[in-house]
Amino acid sequence: MYSYIIKGGKKLHGETFVSGSKNASLPILAASIISGKTTKLYNVPDIEDVRITLQILRELGCKIKKEKNKVTINSRYMTKTVIPENLMRKLRSSVIIAGAIIARFKNVQFSYPGGCDIGSRPINLHLENFKKIGIKIDENTRYIECKYDKIETKNIVLDFPSVGATENLILASILGNQEITISNAAMEPEIVDLACFLNRMGAKVYGAGTNIIKIKGVTTLKNVSYKIMPDRIEAGTLLIAGAITGGMIKINGVIPEHISPVLDKLEETGCEIKLSKNAVYLSVNKKLKAVNIKTMPYPGFPTDLQPLFSTLLTICEGTSIISENIFENRFKFIQEIQRMGAKATIEGKTLIIKGVKKLHSADLESTDLRGGASMVLAGLCAKGTTKVSNLKYLIRGYENLDIKLRELGADIIRKEGE
Repeated sequence: MYSYIIKGGKKLHGETFVSGSKNASLPILAASIISGKTTKLYNVPDIEDVRITLQILRELGCKIKKEKNKVTINSRYMTKTVIPENLMRKLRSSVIIAGAIIARFKNVQFSYPGGCDIGSRPINLHLENFKKIGIKIDENTRYIECKYDKIETKNIVLDFPSVGATENLILASILGNQEITISNAAMEPEIVDLACFLNRMGAKVYGAGTNIIKIKGVTTLKNVSYKIMPDRIEAGTLLIAGAITGGMIKINGVIPEHISPVLDKLEETGCEIKLSKNAVYLSVNKKLKAVNIKTMPYPGFPTDLQPLFSTLLTICEGTSIISENIFENRFKFIQEIQRMGAKATIEGKTLIIKGVKKLHSADLESTDLRGGASMVLAGLCAKGTTKVSNLKYLIRGYENLDIKLRELGADIIRKEGE
């Protein structure tokens, strides 16, 4: 494992680019196995979550060739339908592979997935909706076993617009003669990217990006090449890094409308934002002020960026109120930021932050993926040298974050073995 050593106080300046989306790559990698053919994917981020997903596909029998950010998957000889337990436990989103396997083979076995400890993320919503389309579930053994004879035509109304449950229903319904309608579906851009990929293969998925998605089953899929969308959470991370250091930066390879709620809040704090087709410019020319935030499913403010924006608010003038409506343990990171001088109080699902003039350096330990990133941002603006350790979570979701920050002028180095 390794840590980041950050000498804070330097304003970020210059430009860098955004990698391919983690949250789009993982379901698309899973979906690639449904065709039983060859898929070429571009702009795939070189991160730990992708590496684990590819290892799962290899264990299932896929032949995979990886060249930097290009991945070729040949699933023709895949025969296994049991997702390896040791890999399943490393990655929450590995449950999405279940929908793809069941679409192709009509059965799958898997254990409960792992991932970041940011709150309850049960997969019961996945399983309950599998049952509604005719999939039989057996949880009486070491594995959860799902199988079916025929997917049924159904109108499904999700209790909550879960991204994972929406993706799994889409994947499980791709092949066959049925028609499935998902109401209260998740509307995230990553759902749109998955649907575009599937439709490129010959699937019939309509309405992605709205709260009603329709899937008409098809009998075959074809070889396809596809470029993954840019990572909107990484884009937001880099922009917040520019804001917290009082910098002036340009982030390339962004789809601005994907991060509109974040841009609106950055402007509300006092940042200047300018947009072009595939880039966002941010500059800070005055003292930033407090704002209130409520995390919500897309198109609301993303929960993944709440810890980072909350860290920015610790040095903004005034009092901010943050309401976390997605994950109950999203505030774990703030205990570490408090060690740097932040003034914050947790009241249930609400975080109350009273801005201070400066944060000071400390030795920090990452608690989860986005919490770890928030600590890195705190180190960028803090006085002195900050060490952020236990970065096993951060490497799951960011490709070369330290390199991109150095491109913007940050004094950050990666130290191995700690």
